[in-house]
Amino acid sequence: MPPTLNPLAGLVSVTFRQLDPAAIIDLAVDNGLGLIEWGGDVHVPNGDLIRAENVGKLTRGRGLEVGAYGSYYRLGSVDAELSFRSVLETAVVLGAAVIRVWAGSIGSEVADESIWERVAHDAERVAALAADSGIRVAIEFHGDTLHDTPEAARRFWTTLTHPGLCSLWQPLPTLERARQDESLTVVLPRLSHLHVYQWHPGTPITRHPLQVGRSEWEFWLSLIRQSKREIPALLEFVQSDDPEQLPREAVTLHSLLSTPISNP
Repeated sequence: MPPTLNPLAGLVSVTFRQLDPAAIIDLAVDNGLGLIEWGGDVHVPNGDLIRAENVGKLTRGRGLEVGAYGSYYRLGSVDAELSFRSVLETAVVLGAAVIRVWAGSIGSEVADESIWERVAHDAERVAALAADSGIRVAIEFHGDTLHDTPEAARRFWTTLTHPGLCSLWQPLPTLERARQDESLTVVLPRLSHLHVYQWHPGTPITRHPLQVGRSEWEFWLSLIRQSKREIPALLEFVQSDDPEQLPREAVTLHSLLSTPISNP
């Protein structure tokens, strides 16, 4: 008998791009992960409404929720209106309550004012479109975008006004620990969900078992709990993209989510 599904623990489907949706759902159920963020690059391609409908039904049919649609849409792109409308239609059919997007395609420290203005304008525009369908837009905290440092995040969340805009957070390995902490504190009031992993910087970035970073994640989750909000945490990527690594990572995630609140 599979374990009870944890509604706050999930899996990002791109963790296993080599598997089909049914296999990913099996992995989630077998490991007590109650929600899936479906990626738009492989598993639910943008504009493939038949596949989106089928994957959504299959997900809910096993007792899981569609945690988000990972669209890879880049705010401020040239064909923004056409591509986001397609993204939104796909997310609606899939049954996602959140669409994950990226803040452009250039890092905040090198972007000029025109890029900032274009990305911010598009963020407000797509949030308004998505809100008409009851969907929020989550701007991922991600390298080489305008949402990649505490300062950039602070600029975003003191500028953007639409209530449907929120933030996806993950610890960027390119940032020092103190700046990772700061970035989470900045986005916390608008936080939608987390991508959970343990990576160390380098070329290439090295993936480690989540247990290696347990103390860091205990701290970050304590910050979130003290905000009195329940924020979903989704595992993203494992060592060697190996599905056999998932049970160990899921056990750690479940343990972290059940850890009592401590004072950061």
